[in-house]
Amino acid sequence: MEPSSIPSSVYTKPPGTYDIPQAQFTFVECPIGTVPVLHNSRRDHTELQTIDEVISKDEQQEEAGIMYLDVLYGTRARIIIYEPKVNTNSKDRSASVIQINGRQKVGRADGIGAGSWVSPSYCGDSFARFHVYWDDDLLNKSCVDHQCPGFVQVNPKFGLGGRIQPVSVYNGPQYIIEVLIFKDPMTKNWWVTYGEQNTPIGYWPREIFHFMRDNSDFAFWGGIVQGPTASSDSPQMGSCHFASEGYGKATCVGYIQIVDNKNHLVTPNDKKAFPSTVQVLIKLSLHNFFLSWTYTSCCKFIMLGCL
Repeated sequence: MEPSSIPSSVYTKPPGTYDIPQAQFTFVECPIGTVPVLHNSRRDHTELQTIDEVISKDEQQEEAGIMYLDVLYGTRARIIIYEPKVNTNSKDRSASVIQINGRQKVGRADGIGAGSWVSPSYCGDSFARFHVYWDDDLLNKSCVDHQCPGFVQVNPKFGLGGRIQPVSVYNGPQYIIEVLIFKDPMTKNWWVTYGEQNTPIGYWPREIFHFMRDNSDFAFWGGIVQGPTASSDSPQMGSCHFASEGYGKATCVGYIQIVDNKNHLVTPNDKKAFPSTVQVLIKLSLHNFFLSWTYTSCCKFIMLGCL
């Protein structure tokens, strides 16, 4: 229950870059053959609903980040983690993620992503929590973590939906998470790993997708606010400070790489990258793809049980 191989990289950290410590995920010692599954009171009431139904059918969305168009077999990045403020009485959420999609010309798409969410309506509190998710546009369905059949977790210690700690402080200590999503060249399944050692969390079977069984053709790195009031009365995104304020004051995605058809992690081509808002700072070089964003305008953790 491991990937046949991890994408290889000749990447070296550029001199003079910040050495940011890793935030910690939620770990639970489960017996072999079991995995930790998040349980909370808010989640129990929405167990049979998709995330789209939990938020709203009349959904607004704002993004600040980089869109990347190319044939892709995965992506890796480091995300500086904050806890943006989201109104507890709204159904909005704020996320800092990496995401890849496979699209059809008529506009339909499959997608998978991972990163940090703050979503009081989904889970009941305002903590930053780690989630994985996927979209089946043909069936008009979106799923999070173990919300519905699809994602296969193999790590017996990693708690999906668990709190990320510590989080960054404006003009203070900064903390990152490192995430890799990639297609296994042998099984063709889509894996997600965490940390510098690329520790596997689990995979999405190739068969559950319609438009990205072989590859993806779109990536997004950045921040998303989503929900019924995401545009009209937006929650915070990231640190809620502009990228122009510099390091330590704005959320950022750094050390971005993509996976090519030879299962190599390579530097993105800046000619294929497009800002999704004007509030974006991009610094692209041979060894480093750095993105910082802001937008001015998860979950109540009761217990982890082993299933």
